[in-house]
Amino acid sequence: MKSTKIIVLQLKQIIYTVLFVIVGICLILLLIYMFNNKSDTKAPVMATYVPGVYTSSIVLENQPINVEVMVDQNHINSIKLTDLDSAIATLNPALVPTLNDIEMQLVNDTSFENLEIKTDTKYTSSLLLGAIEKALDKAKPEDVHKK
Repeated sequence: MKSTKIIVLQLKQIIYTVLFVIVGICLILLLIYMFNNKSDTKAPVMATYVPGVYTSSIVLENQPINVEVMVDQNHINSIKLTDLDSAIATLNPALVPTLNDIEMQLVNDTSFENLEIKTDTKYTSSLLLGAIEKALDKAKPEDVHKK
């Protein structure tokens, strides 16, 4: 029976030693985590846009047409054509469908580089994208504060 007690005592000592090692490792990790010089807090996310409605103009058939872009802080909400004369819409039948296609892609957070542009409306798309980019430039925070 004496040999059994020795084994139990050794097992107890091993268990205590393992527990103290685990507690020691946890304390060391806690100290490293607490006094780490790296700031774990992320920098505040800057807003991509100042919320509002911004416009830009294009000229078709000697008539100005406003492209109206509505944005919130990080997202394009809608894009519309305002002051669109019915005669211009008739002479440029691809104008409204092309804008709707571009709007759907941009509202769904597609970047300008990844937009899918149809080859048959390349000119109309580039004209509209130029106006949209001008309106979005007005919506950027640094440009708004300079005014």
